[in-house]
Amino acid sequence: MNRNRRLITGALLSAPFAGLMIKAGYVHAQGKKYRFGFSQVTTVEPWRVQFNKDMKAEAARHPNVDLVIADANDRTDKQNADMENFIAQKMDVIFISPKESAGLTGVVEKAFKAGIPVFVLDREVNGDQYTQFVGGDNVLIGKGVGEFIVKTQGGAGKAKGNIVEVWGGFGTQASHDRHDGMMSFVGKESGLKIVGQRVDCDWKQDKAYDYMKTVLRVNPQVDLVFAHNDPMAYGAYLAAKDAGVEKKIKFVGADGLPNEGAVWVEKGILTATFVYPTPGGEALRQALKMLGGEKIPKKVIMPTQGIFADNAKQFVAS
Repeated sequence: MNRNRRLITGALLSAPFAGLMIKAGYVHAQGKKYRFGFSQVTTVEPWRVQFNKDMKAEAARHPNVDLVIADANDRTDKQNADMENFIAQKMDVIFISPKESAGLTGVVEKAFKAGIPVFVLDREVNGDQYTQFVGGDNVLIGKGVGEFIVKTQGGAGKAKGNIVEVWGGFGTQASHDRHDGMMSFVGKESGLKIVGQRVDCDWKQDKAYDYMKTVLRVNPQVDLVFAHNDPMAYGAYLAAKDAGVEKKIKFVGADGLPNEGAVWVEKGILTATFVYPTPGGEALRQALKMLGGEKIPKKVIMPTQGIFADNAKQFVAS
């Protein structure tokens, strides 16, 4: 089976305990009402909208869970304040999807050391002072992209072309992981060249549009664009379309949302994208397992899969 289309799963390990569980200074009894706080970096990006939707849907399945979501408005200082508020409220569990790793490490450690289970979602923090990380494997997604680029640009040892990489955020590990994974394949091909300067487009479609316009002025010959998420890939596509060169370029993204990336692949706007599943629902299930007395792993890696023209329809929302 083509590696890009293979479902890659992470193990979900659990071991039952009985009745009560003593963890970090708290005794949790089954059937208790719980207050969960979730610090979300932003609610504007489509992937984050789906993230919240999936988490709320899972919480709705558990009448004993009260889920409170705080929107950090894409600001590290606001997210730190939201976390401090959750600590002060003595939430039973805190979830956080950090804007950046270093800037949120301290407050995550503070919550954890205060005896509150902390689940880090999507983007990791530094160190290991948290209960569990739940998210996708961004290096693996990058490797899938890199393998796809080499294959579509001529194959190993023969691949040629100019590639534009549209970065998400320099302060987020996800961008660096996706870059590193991609370069583990592309970097071996002397015929493949990364053109354009490295610019932080902050995961935003409009910033990717502006960046791509600038790149095309300097480098009119572009063969493929890899953007760290689908909205930026779409922004790059729109810039190329305005320049009249979109049909000459392949566009590859990541996220694969049913109403976004998958649709764009089906319509031929993007050549490919890779599913980056939202971790909220799984994290909430993991938290309830822990509170119910089960041992949970330090990390849960969500599955990914490539979306291409021949399989996009099955990923599109009905």
